[in-house]
Amino acid sequence: MSENPFELISMPASREPVSLLAVDRAVSELRRGRFVVIGGGGGAILVQAAEAITPEALRELGVVSHQQPVLVVTARRAAVLGLAETVGKVVTLAAGDRLSADLIQNLADPLAENSLPEEVKKALVVTVKETPTYDCESAAVALMKLARLLPSAVTAEIADPTADDLAAWTARHDFLLVDAGDIFQYDGTQARTLRAVSSARVPLPGAQETRIIAFRPLDGGLEHLAIVIGEPDKDAPVLTRLHSECFTGDLLGSLRCDCGDQLQGAVKEITAAGTGVLLYLAQEGRGIGLVNKLRAYELQDRGFDTMDANEQLGFDADERVYLPAARILHLLGFDRVRLMTNNPGKVSALANCGIVVEERVPHAFPSNKHNETYLRTKAARGGHVF
Repeated sequence: MSENPFELISMPASREPVSLLAVDRAVSELRRGRFVVIGGGGGAILVQAAEAITPEALRELGVVSHQQPVLVVTARRAAVLGLAETVGKVVTLAAGDRLSADLIQNLADPLAENSLPEEVKKALVVTVKETPTYDCESAAVALMKLARLLPSAVTAEIADPTADDLAAWTARHDFLLVDAGDIFQYDGTQARTLRAVSSARVPLPGAQETRIIAFRPLDGGLEHLAIVIGEPDKDAPVLTRLHSECFTGDLLGSLRCDCGDQLQGAVKEITAAGTGVLLYLAQEGRGIGLVNKLRAYELQDRGFDTMDANEQLGFDADERVYLPAARILHLLGFDRVRLMTNNPGKVSALANCGIVVEERVPHAFPSNKHNETYLRTKAARGGHVF
């Protein structure tokens, strides 16, 4: 394990702002339904989010690129569709002139109204992109995840003979150009650039000496919060809870999960101990975002468990990244923790980010009729200990 997980991929500090800004702008363009260009490894592709595709956009993608568009999905989604089984990250689906906007929606979205006929499946040409490639297509899917969109992209290799100068070509067409390497490094670069931007005393019931510190990355992305109760000793392992934000559970008190109980319970437990830190991390829905979490809920209502629902959408069962948590703990002056969690995977993930987890502190709460299946799934398939 590297002693400094934030330097696994070196990048000059002077380049960090440019790298983050390029990815952040590309995310914004994709969420607006626009095209972006991804370059790297001597090649380049024109990209649009699969969930934003229209017949008109699909035609334009082919005309502008001078190449037939294809659909790139995760290996998880391809397996769900029965199209490919691979240890790779992405799968390319080509159907020539038969690749319509409706077909793309059916392939990318498990909640699409129309089922996929077997004859259509047989007509698809499937290309597997293995994990080590780090090519533009893999970067396109990674970019969709960063945008909190369905992890499927419509892409076309740029074969326009006038695109020999890629930067000039993208500028002429008013497209944003982003390097594939910047996409792959984004999580690490963003975590490395986290800085405390605001701090205030926020008295809580039973914990009046509480301070909330907001941490923001250099690209102005979503803030993570550190809720520091009391004055923890920096020379001792600090009682810590890593809590992923949950709009439905934390704010609305949803009974579908145990997040609200875990949040309030962590505050009470830290208060009882006298001091500790609760990190409130901006990674809704185990890292897939609120919209995709609601999609997963709909799939759960159709009979899938919480992990299968994520995989139906094309995500891994857990997409969370723990580098931000480790970075914040380092900035607060803590490198040893007593971690409140029922998830042993979270212990190893935080340890891999350079934080010493000296103890796992159990953190379980009673189930109800709405979340008992969810909790059983986390135990049986996710290895959670209750």
